[in-house]
Amino acid sequence: MPLRFHNTLTQQLEEFQPLDGKTVRMYTCGPTVYSYVHIGNFRTFSFQDILRRTLRARGYALDHVMNITDVEDKIIRNAVAAGQSIQDYTAQYTEAFLADSAALRLERPERIVLATEHIHDMTEAISKLSASNHTYESDGSTYFRIGSFPSYGKLSKINLSGNIAGARVDVDEYEKDDARDFVLWKARKPGEPAWDAPMGEGRPGWHIECSVMAMKYLGETIDIHTGGVDLVFPHHENEIAQSEALTGKQFVRYWLHAEHLMVEGQKMSKSLGNFYTLRDILDRGYSPESVRYLLISAPYRKQLNFTFDGLKGAAASIDRLRNFEMRLTGEAFPGGENPEMTSRAAEAAAAFDAALDDDLNTSGALAAVFECIRDANTAMDAGAFLAANKAGARALLDHFDSIFDVLKPTITASSLSDADIDALVTERTLAKKSKDFTRADAIRAELLDKGIIIEDTREGVRWKRK
Repeated sequence: MPLRFHNTLTQQLEEFQPLDGKTVRMYTCGPTVYSYVHIGNFRTFSFQDILRRTLRARGYALDHVMNITDVEDKIIRNAVAAGQSIQDYTAQYTEAFLADSAALRLERPERIVLATEHIHDMTEAISKLSASNHTYESDGSTYFRIGSFPSYGKLSKINLSGNIAGARVDVDEYEKDDARDFVLWKARKPGEPAWDAPMGEGRPGWHIECSVMAMKYLGETIDIHTGGVDLVFPHHENEIAQSEALTGKQFVRYWLHAEHLMVEGQKMSKSLGNFYTLRDILDRGYSPESVRYLLISAPYRKQLNFTFDGLKGAAASIDRLRNFEMRLTGEAFPGGENPEMTSRAAEAAAAFDAALDDDLNTSGALAAVFECIRDANTAMDAGAFLAANKAGARALLDHFDSIFDVLKPTITASSLSDADIDALVTERTLAKKSKDFTRADAIRAELLDKGIIIEDTREGVRWKRK
């Protein structure tokens, strides 16, 4: 089965093929760094990680750009309130985002680019749009005239019949279904940062940032653009308008959007007390891989309900995977090969790939792996899983984890319960028995780094906290 994605632009499932046949040029709308990134954002970034890994597993090279929005209305407001420059204010949250992404094992895009480092590119693009009569000025600001782009609305399918000609909006975020001319360049206001430009001192609007940075690094037509469904309108609609007005070419071939994350069945909101960052959740003792598993367990185009019971279920699922891996590594199996189990592992691997090829159906992929593990455990209990069957089962686990990346435990001081330590000590013992001394030594070093001392005695292995 070919790799297929649901394209928001066409509302159809389409076979994917990069423009040049080998390198995927992909752009991701990264975070606006005015605070710590919440788990709703990380649901989208986690889906993009699965997308990256699946594309690479299909043999494609990646040229993936993610932006960091480090100048925007909320950033300026918060930086002023904190008495900091926007550079100092955003730097702390940019570093926090990168650290949280690493904790969730999200691969870094090939390029991470800052909006403030591309202001000159933005002013050049705005000047070109003005020269081709797509803009107008008002009160020192420059606006994109959506009436100059006849196909405006083709991504979001927004109805422009009620739009007021000449109405405009100069804030970065505005109401759904309220299509208006949007600001490209904001005139300087007292106390705000500003840059020199042909249009006068000011700063860019949010929408022009992504268009300029995407095309600067990836070209006038890119393969994939990703983001959350909340960005379809106005942000991505506006990106299309200004980009295609600049080049006369299709801006993006495949638009992929992740659905919302709900929390305990409700929209995440600080007023409801259900607003969580990754750090909030880790402080409660949950592991990063449990959060990762839960965020990617449902297909990206379906709403995901984040609950703490769901997190516990994710941890239990990971334990089931790890326990199977430990059996596979540590138990001795009778010699020979059971052809049925060899075929079962191959079938599961094929079903795993087929599910991911079907618009990244992660729940289907997980089902294929867990059904095979169930059958393998049953065969092990019955003595029907033989030594030569280990290779196929091991290959399935490795293939699974190259995408989902949850098997190896994250060792942190706050998350190490006595049970966690016992499990790692057991894993080390099994690693030594199977002569995997590299893994055994790594576990000892990791535990020691977290203040746990392992002692090998005649009576067995003992551990203690420093």
